[in-house]
Amino acid sequence: MKKHLVLLCLVLSVGFICTGAYVYPGGSLYDKNSVGFDWTQNFISNLFQPKALNGADNPSRVWATIGMAFNSLGFGLFFINMAKKMSNKHASLVLTIVGFSDILFNFLIATPLHDIMVTLSSTSSLLGLFYITVFTLKTKLHFFKISCILCMGIFYYSLFLYGFGDWGLLAIMQKVTLICSMLLVLGFEYFTDKEDFRPNSEVKKL
Repeated sequence: MKKHLVLLCLVLSVGFICTGAYVYPGGSLYDKNSVGFDWTQNFISNLFQPKALNGADNPSRVWATIGMAFNSLGFGLFFINMAKKMSNKHASLVLTIVGFSDILFNFLIATPLHDIMVTLSSTSSLLGLFYITVFTLKTKLHFFKISCILCMGIFYYSLFLYGFGDWGLLAIMQKVTLICSMLLVLGFEYFTDKEDFRPNSEVKKL
């Protein structure tokens, strides 16, 4: 169970959030009277609100909040697990701090503190991803080198859209970023180990 805890958390997260999206009454960026949740025109944060954008009571709130709790735990545990794989003590400490921070900050995105927590969570996650990328570039894990750089690029692009208020494209990129992040997390979780990040060690290729 411990070996698959990150996977379990992410699967439960997706399940609960999708359930929340299924029961979402309606209302989107471009049409307040639309029915249901549109993955290209709604933000996941719409699921956390007491009222849907169409003004109806929002039954998706409970499901989505539980999903966000599992998402926070899954990503936090990932960074903590990556910290244990790092031979560099400084990197290990930073990733441990990022892991515990993500568990808190990501979950609080589902609360009225949403805006400030998005900033704190994004900063924390990007710091962790940056450290993982730097130390991955020193290995022979070539697939993960490319994956880390692409994931960081997608992450930064989404933040750029958020900063400039391009809500239409951001609604789509939000899901793209989440999916890419989950795939990267599971890749590192299952296809890397401590030996890969040891200096001058023979490491495997993927």
